[in-house]
Amino acid sequence: MEIAGSVALVTGGNRGIGEAFVRGLLAAGARKVWVAARDPASADHLAAEAPGRAVPLRLDVTRPDQIAEAAAACGDVSILINNAGAFLGQTLLGAPDLAAAREEMEVNYFGPLAMARAFAPILARNGGGAIVNVLSSGGLVAVPAMGGYSPSKFAGRAAATCLRAELAGQNTKVTALIVGSVDTRMAAHVAGRKERPEDIAATGLNAIRRGLDEVDTDIMAIEVRASMARDPKALERSMARMLGAATVSTGR
Repeated sequence: MEIAGSVALVTGGNRGIGEAFVRGLLAAGARKVWVAARDPASADHLAAEAPGRAVPLRLDVTRPDQIAEAAAACGDVSILINNAGAFLGQTLLGAPDLAAAREEMEVNYFGPLAMARAFAPILARNGGGAIVNVLSSGGLVAVPAMGGYSPSKFAGRAAATCLRAELAGQNTKVTALIVGSVDTRMAAHVAGRKERPEDIAATGLNAIRRGLDEVDTDIMAIEVRASMARDPKALERSMARMLGAATVSTGR
């Protein structure tokens, strides 16, 4: 689909990859971008840069009431970018309780699913459109050091496949972006090479234009997929060694 003239909604659009998506969509000619964030004031800088085109929106994807309010207010959306994510830095057994794992699953899996359910009828009315789920190479290979984050991204990837099938009849394209290490606040604990958020967003926009199902957005994601194909057990062992590492490194 063409991005020029479209209306998009980006969850977690106030910073990081989400902010890069907002800027990229506007540069590509989107008529309006709803910039969704738990605190809409955190997106005021984008609204100031593009008055009337970048519109802050209060939205916590774990809150059904706020998702319903967003769907009622944003009936013009033709592109949904499910970008909001949570990584709480707790391992599955090392965490004091299940709260971190539950929150990561709520934000990273149930949040995008709830958004897709709420906005599927809107996308249908607007010609089909597209949904992009920002996932992770941690959804290709289990990363023990990431605790509940990695399992939630596995679930998110599976959901994208299921949604793609369910929404094909209304001509809604569903793209899963497999993202490696990116220079954002979430990856502050990672040393080594990190991709620019704007490059990830550019890859995502290209995927929308081309109607792609799943895209590895950067070299780390590509290398993880290649390692899985070449020697999955060796990759599993390397992921396990991160549990005892003082810092996580991309190796580049």
